[in-house]
Amino acid sequence: MKAGQGFLAIWSDVEPERETDYLHWLIREHTQERVSIPGFLGVRVFRSRNAAVRRYFILYTLTESGVMGSPAYVERLNAPTPWSQRIMPMLGNFRRGGGTVTIRHGSGFGAAVAPVLLAEDDASRALTRAAEIAAHDRLVAASLLSVDGAGTAIRTNEKSLRTGDRSFDTLLLAEAVDAAALTTTLGDVELFDQVFALDKAQLAS
Repeated sequence: MKAGQGFLAIWSDVEPERETDYLHWLIREHTQERVSIPGFLGVRVFRSRNAAVRRYFILYTLTESGVMGSPAYVERLNAPTPWSQRIMPMLGNFRRGGGTVTIRHGSGFGAAVAPVLLAEDDASRALTRAAEIAAHDRLVAASLLSVDGAGTAIRTNEKSLRTGDRSFDTLLLAEAVDAAALTTTLGDVELFDQVFALDKAQLAS
């Protein structure tokens, strides 16, 4: 992921008794389907370190933000698979937003991440803060991701399967070699560990 590319970020909760089905759907069908769409470059899946919930954070890298409204992606959203039709209604606290990677400091990917939601008014201050965060000990990178509201809000058949969808304005994403470094740098924020990753070159032929 680098500045100027697009992104799609998604959070959702799943009940413990449905988690295995959800994970199998995610890693065996859904992410492969998404990454195969033109303009999708790869995906990383993270699980919250908060033991009280089964919360997942999914981050796709796109060639540019316009992929969110591309005919190929919208066509896929309007034709969810039977497995997706079963999974989508059971996802709780669903939040989704796509847009542009405004800035990224550092290189590579961290094993632990802190996706921090920001109000639009905080975005300008976060531009400076991202550079400061990336310079801390054991930090790998810090990025600022800005949502395209119009592209995110497109109505589709898949979206109609869920209730209570939310979005966001800006995301500050900090990545580190371990969770302790993120807590030291950012304080009391929700932390996630990477559990799966896939890029287009890894898709089965």
